[in-house]
Amino acid sequence: MMTRYAKVVAGLGVVAGALGISAFNWSFDVSETPEVSANVLAPQFSYRCLENAIAHPLDTDGQFTVSVWNIYKQQRENWREALESFSQDSELVLLQEASLTEDLRDYLDDTAWKVRMANAFKFMNTPAGVMNLSSVNAKKTCAYLAMEPWLRLPKSALLSEFALSDGSTLIVVNLHGVNFAVGLEEYQEQLDSLRVVLDAHSGPIILAGDFNTWRQARIEVVKSFAESLGLRDAHLTTDQRVKILGKPLDHLYYRDLQLINAEAPKTDASDHNPIIASFKLQ
Repeated sequence: MMTRYAKVVAGLGVVAGALGISAFNWSFDVSETPEVSANVLAPQFSYRCLENAIAHPLDTDGQFTVSVWNIYKQQRENWREALESFSQDSELVLLQEASLTEDLRDYLDDTAWKVRMANAFKFMNTPAGVMNLSSVNAKKTCAYLAMEPWLRLPKSALLSEFALSDGSTLIVVNLHGVNFAVGLEEYQEQLDSLRVVLDAHSGPIILAGDFNTWRQARIEVVKSFAESLGLRDAHLTTDQRVKILGKPLDHLYYRDLQLINAEAPKTDASDHNPIIASFKLQ
């Protein structure tokens, strides 16, 4: 993992120095406003939020499972097999670094997933960002963007509201955290952009994704944010999360739910390992 990040930084420095930052961004199409799409087979990213008049409960008999995974733009050949394995018992899958390639579209076309995707940017006309796969439609899903201060390419988040069988509403945040920033200002601002909605919600919450918490100061920002909302860090019975400088990058926080089990198994299908957590309603 350190090798990958070192190469990214070094590579960006070479590109920016040799060609100029404008040349680096030449192949990228960056949206000025957050966009979300439901139809990924023919995506039209033109809405900040999408709503559904009919939304069935996410849980079955009061239980549901969530899988969280940075899919690394599907760069490894076995990504599909791994995704099918991780998600086979899940009602909800939260992906980061999803790249809407032809292969991913084929996979989605072969499944019954309800799909929501945030358009962080397009590279060579291929959308990339976080993506939600769910067994039922969300009542509402909104996209959020936070600009990387160095790369000038945004990270994305999706905030979705799901119906539950007890009549309550579950808010789920799928977050890909700002990465290449020396200070904490942009990182804090990305979390704070979600606070207005989360503060106003009195029911269960799941906050999960790749937070890029590669140093302790970032972990403290996330921990403080989670604690201010009454969120608990999911205890992992098996913890194979990828770490940078000894710090895990991926997290799952929850509130007003009973955690049945959570684990982070190992895979070679991405440079991140997934988190799989099962809950039941309180």
